[in-house]
Order: sequence, then structure tokens, then C-alpha cells
Amino acid sequence: MRKSVYGYRLSRNSNQRKALFKGLMNALIMREGIETTITKAKAIKGPFEKLVTKAKDNTITARRTLIAKLGMENTAAKMVELIGPRFKDRSGGYTRIIKIGPRHGDNALMVRLEFVEEIKPVETKAVKKVESSQSPKIKVTRKTVVKKEKPEPKKEDKSA
Repeated sequence: MRKSVYGYRLSRNSNQRKALFKGLMNALIMREGIETTITKAKAIKGPFEKLVTKAKDNTITARRTLIAKLGMENTAAKMVELIGPRFKDRSGGYTRIIKIGPRHGDNALMVRLEFVEEIKPVETKAVKKVESSQSPKIKVTRKTVVKKEKPEPKKEDKSA
């Protein structure tokens, strides 16, 4: 009997499952959408949405928790800086699953897991950059090296 067992096992042991979930979550953050099987998408959707909720408060504790869960600093930074502020007003439901169709090889149902909203940098008030006229503009040129060919030694005529 399978009592009190929570979550998807996916025919893997716990270490393999954790590594799979980390890889799928990191790919979803970096690419903002992944194509995978329906069971894998359903397995990571819940834990991933908890991470997005955690990323909404931009604190050092949230960033460290995300680094611990995801294993990569650049994906955790993207979560806190781009994805968290994007979903600040939303209370849940950050991702959606769109069915694609069966996979050609084994007929597994494939889906696309993506964010509900498009992830763009949050627009703030534009600060006009003023170029300083005092700073000199340096032009860097590349030197070309010309190889000099060695002259061939003259052959003496020994016919005489």
C-alpha cells in the first residue's frame, strides 16, 4: 500500500529526482518556457510557484533560499530581480501548462510549461544619460604585422 507518500516519484531515487527538478526549474527560469512531459511539468509546477512567491520579497534571505533550492546564483538573481517584481500583484498561478501532443518516439504526452506573463525588465523612470564633453574619446586601432620574407640565396652558376 502506498500510504502517506506525497509527490511524483518518476521512477527515480530521491537524489536523481532532486537533480531533475533543479535542472527543469533552472531551464524554465533561463529560457522562460520549457517543453517536457506532462508528469514532469505537473511535478515541478507546485514547488516552482513556491519559489516565485519567495522571490517576490527582495531580501537577502529570499535570495539565499533560492540559491539553495536552485543551485545557481544567476538563476536566483534573475528570479529576484526580474520574475519576482513582475508577479508582485499576482497572488498565485504564475505558470501555465499547454499541451503540445504526443512525442514521436514513445508517445508520451508533451506539454509546454511557461510563465503566464511575459518576463521583461521592470520599467522604471528613465534616467537620461548625459555624455560628458570633457571625457576624451580614445580610438583603439589594431596594428598589423607584416612579415618580411627572407631573400633566397643567389645560386652561383658553376657551368663555367
